Amino acid sequence: MATEAPVAVEAPVAAERPVPQRGGGGRLWQVLVGGAAVLVLLALCGLGAAALLVERDQTPQTTPTGQPQVAESAEAGAHDLDSRDTDQAPLTAKELFPGTQLVVADGQPAYRVLKTHSSASCAVAATGEVADLLVRLGCNQVVRATLRTPDGDHLVTAGLFNLTDHASAERARDRIRQMLDERQGRFRGMPADKGTEAIATAPARVGWQVRGHYLAYAVVVRADGGTIRSGDTKAREILFDMIELHLNQGVLERRADGGTAGQPTDEGADRTGTQDGSDLPGE
Repeated sequence: MATEAPVAVEAPVAAERPVPQRGGGGRLWQVLVGGAAVLVLLALCGLGAAALLVERDQTPQTTPTGQPQVAESAEAGAHDLDSRDTDQAPLTAKELFPGTQLVVADGQPAYRVLKTHSSASCAVAATGEVADLLVRLGCNQVVRATLRTPDGDHLVTAGLFNLTDHASAERARDRIRQMLDERQGRFRGMPADKGTEAIATAPARVGWQVRGHYLAYAVVVRADGGTIRSGDTKAREILFDMIELHLNQGVLERRADGGTAGQPTDEGADRTGTQDGSDLPGE
């Protein structure tokens, strides 16, 4: 198989922007740890209360925020996002990107939504073995949009892949890094109006993350087609805005409808890297 130009995959990075707390929202890279040892200690001391320790994931991606709220029981109409069997309604472009302006956090300027797209073919949003992997793992839908950042300097394509269950989404998440390392495929940026061709051709910063049976992803490029350098804080901020604030805390939290509000995003679920923007030879 023909391969892409060299791709450098970098260590995960964190966004720099302070993130307002969303009531009842799950947080990225937070781990809810049951304090079994604490419970034993309390019992020995004759105390009748139970304790729950809330700790944050110590990975470099952590952005400090408020603590997650624990849902003791699923509310009426709540969805278990771990499988399509319990979360059967298909995604829609209106659900993910309902208007022409997208504000990811109160008080922040809006991203401009340039184009939305929904397809039953997940291969349209990826290339090479990345596309093949998604199909093999039962992906039956991708919904995405291309947006321009508030300052106009970057373009981003972001969306959700709808896989069979949580296990299949995790397998996709874990294999994608290796495929990027070995230049076996990539995520596609989606051109929109005139002047957005760079999203499909320029070197890109990419990120992906799992929640339930969904794989969220984003592709970021400079609007002028220039190279995004390692450690570019603006690109990392855009990835965080799209993947964590919008797709996870916004779209998927609403879909869960409170039933899984206390379940944080998987520990270590986030991934970022870089990819060459040009199509694979022969495509």
